[in-house]
Amino acid sequence: MNTVERAIRKLVPPFVPRRVFLFTGHMIDAPDRPTERFPEDMTDFAKAAIERALDMFGAQEGDLALCEGACGGDLLFARAALDRKLHLQLRLPFDEPTFLRKSVSFAGPKWRDRYFDVKAQSAETRVLIMPAELGPTPEGHSDFERANLWQLYSALAWGPQKVRVIALWNGEASGKCGGTDHMIRAVEARAGQVEIIDTKRLLRELRSQREAAGRSSGAEG
Repeated sequence: MNTVERAIRKLVPPFVPRRVFLFTGHMIDAPDRPTERFPEDMTDFAKAAIERALDMFGAQEGDLALCEGACGGDLLFARAALDRKLHLQLRLPFDEPTFLRKSVSFAGPKWRDRYFDVKAQSAETRVLIMPAELGPTPEGHSDFERANLWQLYSALAWGPQKVRVIALWNGEASGKCGGTDHMIRAVEARAGQVEIIDTKRLLRELRSQREAAGRSSGAEG
């Protein structure tokens, strides 16, 4: 916490945001994932749900958006934030090549292109690398948990009353350090409120669409 606070004090903000939007959420399913959580063809459903959440909160120019930048929810949120002219901070837990390998490129070149498209919006986007900002992660601590707390404390530093948290989550514990469930627990422990987009509901909608498409294809055949 002391390290994070020192890093926050070093920042010289170019503006004072009206509101701060913090996002956490699932990545696209890895090819070897045994059960579906966020399959590639759920992207449009997730994109629309994230956009609805931002619009519900009245996101607008002059606001700040924070996320990591992973394939899936992060990059959909980042793109939606830029479309609404928010300032965007991508906060990476590793150096960029390592982050791309661990959290973007496995989902295919389309997601890698989305990352660089978001990053290219240099007037609104800032990329911060956790080891450069905070120093190495202490031995025995999780990079991903540290990154979650770094994002959360950085958002709260603008004033808790300004912060709105959006989570794309299936409601389950991930069993991994620093997952979406860890961020949600961290927010709730600090009396923050989270708008949860239920990915199980989105997955049901997707499967209904798949079934309808299958029936239509069968009828045409």
